[in-house]
Amino acid sequence: MLRQRTVKTLVRTTGVGLHSGQGVELVLRPAAPDTGIVFRRVDLPVPVDIRADAARVNDTRMASTLTAESDPEVRVATVEHLMSALAGLGIDNLHVDVTAAEIPILDGSAGSFVFLLQSAGIVEQAAPKRFIRVKRPIEVREGDKWARLEPFFGYKLRFSIDFGHPAIDATLQEVEVDFASDSYVSEISRARTFGFMQDVEALRSRGLAQGGSLGNAIVMDEYRVLNADGLRSQDEFVKHKILDAIGDLYLVGHPLLAAYTAHKSGHAMNNALLRALLADREAWDLATFPQRREAPRMFARDWVAA
Repeated sequence: MLRQRTVKTLVRTTGVGLHSGQGVELVLRPAAPDTGIVFRRVDLPVPVDIRADAARVNDTRMASTLTAESDPEVRVATVEHLMSALAGLGIDNLHVDVTAAEIPILDGSAGSFVFLLQSAGIVEQAAPKRFIRVKRPIEVREGDKWARLEPFFGYKLRFSIDFGHPAIDATLQEVEVDFASDSYVSEISRARTFGFMQDVEALRSRGLAQGGSLGNAIVMDEYRVLNADGLRSQDEFVKHKILDAIGDLYLVGHPLLAAYTAHKSGHAMNNALLRALLADREAWDLATFPQRREAPRMFARDWVAA
């Protein structure tokens, strides 16, 4: 049987929120089978749980933000990088305790979260892993931006970007990753978020990017990358968009069996795509694999170690 996964023991870290600039402690704890990913605001007088759920996303300005079902004023923002790491490592169940309204940005990628999760250890649980299997194409569009899910026995993503910026134009702007052969940890997880100096003042006036720095983002002026160490790879920009998409899509509540293709998509469009999928009950079903050998290759092998 292909089984659900959680962490072996709790692990913690501290950092700052990318948009709030507020210090935050993050604790990742094991969770029972069928729990899902549950964030908990432990800084409040009475802790409040916030389930990772596409329907709980209410703000997609520069990040994916979840709200509590019990209290819409209680939020946890910038969940996508952690959710991406959880998807990439196949973790189904986890308690995520936070002491502020935003997940720490750490180095701007999912790499630090991967390290934390691997440090905690990953264990299989006595319950079948459930997948959302896409049965027919679902697409959302807005102008020249679009995103699509199609049936596929596995999980692959293709993304293309077009920012019209010299530093980005000089890099690879379209990438496809197929996790039957590509490793999330080595190919995707270390791609950092990015932004533009000319946007900083406007973002900060809206309460965003308060904690952004050269230590947690790729920053560009009108012509070039300002980070002294440059890019981690020549496709880092587009691979970060894939990293974000993996995290956004994991808010559906289960790993997907699907092919995702997008052009200039972002958090809002990714969430709209999930809502469109879930609204069409004929477009998906739930799948389990009683025998590991029956599963897609990425899940049948020891893909965490790959």
